[in-house]
Amino acid sequence: MIRPVTPSFDVGSCRVGAGHPCLIVAEVAQAHDGSLGFAHAFVDAIANAGASAVKFQTHIAAAESTPAEPWRVRFSQQDSTRYDYWRRMEFSEEQWRGLKRHAEDRGLVFLSSPFSGEAVDVLERIGMVAWKVASGEVSNTPLLERLLATGRPLLLSSGMSPLVELDATVARAQAAAVAIAVLQCTTAYPCPPERVGVNLLPVLRERYHCPIGLSDHSGTIFAGLAAATLGCDVLEVHVTLSREMFGPDVPASVTTAELRQLVEGVRFVERMRASPVDKDAAAEDVAAMRKLFTKSVVARTDLPAGTVLRMEHLSFKKPGTGIPAERVERVLGRPLRRDVTRNHLLTWEDLDGGA
Repeated sequence: MIRPVTPSFDVGSCRVGAGHPCLIVAEVAQAHDGSLGFAHAFVDAIANAGASAVKFQTHIAAAESTPAEPWRVRFSQQDSTRYDYWRRMEFSEEQWRGLKRHAEDRGLVFLSSPFSGEAVDVLERIGMVAWKVASGEVSNTPLLERLLATGRPLLLSSGMSPLVELDATVARAQAAAVAIAVLQCTTAYPCPPERVGVNLLPVLRERYHCPIGLSDHSGTIFAGLAAATLGCDVLEVHVTLSREMFGPDVPASVTTAELRQLVEGVRFVERMRASPVDKDAAAEDVAAMRKLFTKSVVARTDLPAGTVLRMEHLSFKKPGTGIPAERVERVLGRPLRRDVTRNHLLTWEDLDGGA
């Protein structure tokens, strides 16, 4: 049985695992469209939305792609090929360092997925607190070994991996005494609800005994809220400043305004989950209010003493301070001891025979 060394672990200032707030990761990816200014604007917008972390992707085109890459086709008005697009997404080491500094100044954990050994080198030099492993890199053993050698925790997306591949990766992390979180992920942009796979969250937790999460591409806040209800430890969503922006991930992204709603919703769900309700105790807490909203047996019309009560003599109205409506069967067939007026809340003292 796979049992990772650490059931909870630190990612920067955040503790990840059962009993701790969900690590909410806002994934910028390439939504900055190669603009350093946009990248910094995303940092501010994500911090303002209340997320835990901002995540980028560190691409070095020459280190990760070959001329045989299927996507080497015209991709946009600006880029002749996908390769040109990847090159336009590159930032220098100093620019990455500035983004990390900005994120940390805003109280965010800074993360970026490396897609080559060269990208690992850059990110290692600027000081990563954890590694987000993209779905396409789970089978990249040399890259994983580089990451494991740093001793930093792994946040592992599973979008392209069968369970047997995940088993091997988790076991490799265990052997290296490296903490790991496994994220359910479906590689579809956007991902329809039928393929999100929240059913796998408890499966992953039981299988790997480690923090688990969801890397969501649905482009909505709904999947993330469902995952929070199931107790996920990490939630990653793609973000965009506007759905009118250019980029391959925009259809699978939430806006930063929606991100704020998602963060508020996740924290609301966490408070609910942490506060189980005792139904009997809850009813006792509202006993006074119950009397205001429940119904009593009342006289439908003025009735003289001696009237043998039938259903047509009665009505059921607030407040619930008289004979409760659910006890009407004990009222029927009994004579009135005194005259009563319309809308009088009957009491047992009004009836012959008492309670």
